[in-house]
Amino acid sequence: MEKRTSRQSSRTRLNELVAMLREEILMGKRPVGDYLPSEKTFAEQYNLSNQSVRKGLETLVAEGLIEKIPRVGTKVTGPADGNAITVTFGFHTSVTGEADIHRLLTQFQKQHPHIRVKAVPFPSNDYSYIRNYLTGGLFDVVMMNINNFRQYLESDDKELFEPLSRDPGIYSFLTNAFQSGGKLLAQPFIFSPLVLCYNREHFQEKKLPEPDSSWQWSDLIEHAAKLAAPNERLGFHCDIYSPNRWPLLLLQTGAAFERQPDGRLQLADTTMLTALRYCREMQQALPLLSEGIATGESERLLARGKVSMILTSYFYLNYLAGENVPFDVAPVPHLGTPMTLLLNIGLAVSRQTPNKEAAVKLVDFLTSEQAQLFIRQMTYSLPARKSAAEWIGKDTLYRPSRFSLFRETIPGFRYFTDLGITAAELAAINQEAKLYWAGLENEETFVAQIEAYAEPKPEGTAAAK
Repeated sequence: MEKRTSRQSSRTRLNELVAMLREEILMGKRPVGDYLPSEKTFAEQYNLSNQSVRKGLETLVAEGLIEKIPRVGTKVTGPADGNAITVTFGFHTSVTGEADIHRLLTQFQKQHPHIRVKAVPFPSNDYSYIRNYLTGGLFDVVMMNINNFRQYLESDDKELFEPLSRDPGIYSFLTNAFQSGGKLLAQPFIFSPLVLCYNREHFQEKKLPEPDSSWQWSDLIEHAAKLAAPNERLGFHCDIYSPNRWPLLLLQTGAAFERQPDGRLQLADTTMLTALRYCREMQQALPLLSEGIATGESERLLARGKVSMILTSYFYLNYLAGENVPFDVAPVPHLGTPMTLLLNIGLAVSRQTPNKEAAVKLVDFLTSEQAQLFIRQMTYSLPARKSAAEWIGKDTLYRPSRFSLFRETIPGFRYFTDLGITAAELAAINQEAKLYWAGLENEETFVAQIEAYAEPKPEGTAAAK
């Protein structure tokens, strides 16, 4: 295994080691009875002291996952099968850090020893993968973001999910998004609006006022130029190509996509084209805005002092956990009317599951006050339960002074569906816009491609055969 970089804090590296071992044990990659490598081996791989490794392993001992046998080694002891019911849980790999999901699952299994949770990460965030696992009866509970859910509604998959009970303690704007036909098909778990994150020291160094809710995009471009330092740092960085980023500017127009008489999208001479053109102008004004960056790269650059401002989410703030950077957050810049894009992740129970009661118990636990408060206290993600999200108390990690600004910006939360488009159309626009913004396609061709797009029919329909 490659040795972990020293740029990460020792706490971050230790958490990474513990999380990796926990995940491998819970998923069965390290079977009961196997022995772990030595503490010295882990210490070398993760650039840690033997004492730190020992402390991390004690966490797994306390969770009942391993046992230390004197003069022999460290043995995997759990989770034990016995007569337990197994619930297979499909989840997005990013949530390992965004919600500390494995520690939550360990807590659940302690409270429900007769239920074993087999956590299986999705190989892709594309809904087609989730669908294949569900129709094959391989998952009992699945994690879904709002884009996945809209793809589900647009597909020919009927009644794949078990209706759940609405929880009045969860923000209604999250619950409403996972409803269809008056039924709640996924329980909200965590959420995040897009926010601007910045290094406070860089603003102080340049004697510039910190961002506030009055900022428009022109203010961001102006300040980015002042904050940038040649061969040292960028003023601003974000992945504008992401479908969880660029719809923000379109939503801030307050308009929606228009349609042709046959139902296809109309783009020429519309407000939406003006907004998409503005995205391209920003790309030119900030040439290093995005170059096909990797997940978490903006946050890692901020942690290293290589960028002053980034467009991010509360989810991705978790990449800054344990880093020595004085960051804070502010509302995203706007076009005159403050609005931001809302990201929403929920939990759904398969209607085909033979373990419905156990599956529902898992969802109920992960959205309970206990689990949701754990997320609020141990991560930067926002729990869906209102009382947990708005909890005030002593924090266990550095918390930016304006962390709770999301409460004041709720009226400006918008989903991509407020643009009047489907998830399939969002994906099509995203693919074509990348070429347009990169200068590989002129505006006339871009408009023609979008206006010619016809949404594919769901599999199994007469039109598709």
